[in-house]
Amino acid sequence: MNTFDHGSSIWHPFTQHGLGEPIPLIARAEGALLHTADAEPFVDAISSWWVTTHGHCHPRIMAAIAQQAQKLDQIIFAGWTHEPAEDVARNLRAIMPESLTRVFFSDSGSTSVEVALKMALGYWHGRNEPRHRIVVMEQSYHGDTIGAMSVGARGVFNRPYEPLLFDVARIPFPHPGAEQATLDALESFCKARQTAALIVEPLVLGAGGMLMYGAETLAAMHAICQRHGVLFIADEVMTGWGRTGTLLACDQAGVVPDILCLSKGLTGGAVPLAVTMASEPVFQAHWSADRARMFFHSSSYTANPIACAAAGANLAIWREEPVLDRIATLAARQSAWLEKLGRFCHFDNPRQCGTIAALDLKTRGEGGYMDDLAPLLMTFFRDRGVLLRPLGNTVYVMPPYCITEEQLGQVWDAIGEAVISF
Repeated sequence: MNTFDHGSSIWHPFTQHGLGEPIPLIARAEGALLHTADAEPFVDAISSWWVTTHGHCHPRIMAAIAQQAQKLDQIIFAGWTHEPAEDVARNLRAIMPESLTRVFFSDSGSTSVEVALKMALGYWHGRNEPRHRIVVMEQSYHGDTIGAMSVGARGVFNRPYEPLLFDVARIPFPHPGAEQATLDALESFCKARQTAALIVEPLVLGAGGMLMYGAETLAAMHAICQRHGVLFIADEVMTGWGRTGTLLACDQAGVVPDILCLSKGLTGGAVPLAVTMASEPVFQAHWSADRARMFFHSSSYTANPIACAAAGANLAIWREEPVLDRIATLAARQSAWLEKLGRFCHFDNPRQCGTIAALDLKTRGEGGYMDDLAPLLMTFFRDRGVLLRPLGNTVYVMPPYCITEEQLGQVWDAIGEAVISF
């Protein structure tokens, strides 16, 4: 297997180089498979960090990128526009909730959250109401930029950066049987007139350990926010684009957020792009003849034409192909494997939401993200031709929708072997 040369100058994300672990060198990809330079295949069971939806190097998306690259590569988006961005905005409006009338482009999930937070605070500033408190859910994760870290869980992820982070109000995760405590805490915060917005990962907290809660709780949280005029921000960066079984996780609760964050699967996972969609009142709070009241946010590559072309192709796939049928088939297969494995092996807390399946392995440690079991498991799976990246002692499977039954079987066979071995 071709691996990373430890003499390289690359500093990899979420990697402790002091451990000297091998880093496979991937040369090409197709569908649900990654291939090294010497053609060794790996099943991508986590969609390369949750981004790849229809499969790697999807022909329609690759063709759109190639065609656009010959016409327009980059253009400033402040006061200028281009057809790929206009196409994406039109087609997002067509499939997303009708009240989300405005589309603001950025370049990653984390920045889409930063945009959402600034929109929320700008909304109250524009209305001359002194609301500034953001309410978040414990154990959540929204990204690694400063604002996104501030609204995520505090701990080993961001301890060195605490001086940079702003204070937020926290409600407990709605564990089964304890949902009312979450709702009561939210009600209490929302009654306070300084509360500006609630931001949540709908139904599934990803990096927090694939923690799952019910649509009824999500709907109840939204109702509380509506009752008190608090903005509801849905971070669907991971849960969007069918991962939970519906286009948006919010769909299962009948919830329409005031602000919606989308990225990852927006381009089918091919290239970076994000949008933050906002309701008309949020936009109008920034609308003015006074230039000092404009929304002050951008990046150099906002609405990059090539990335927008990829997103346009992804939206065409959603319009023209039976994507939800593929998702339903994959969800059923995931469920069958969880049930089958449960008949032969013991593990804790098997859970599933749409195409996302997870379970917890028993560990001698305390569990959680930093459990020493994680790197051992990662190596174990890699040796069996599978890309899985456990969250501590939590093993989860979130594959591209094109994964074959045989490939999915290879993934779950490896998990079954791991349950017995560790």
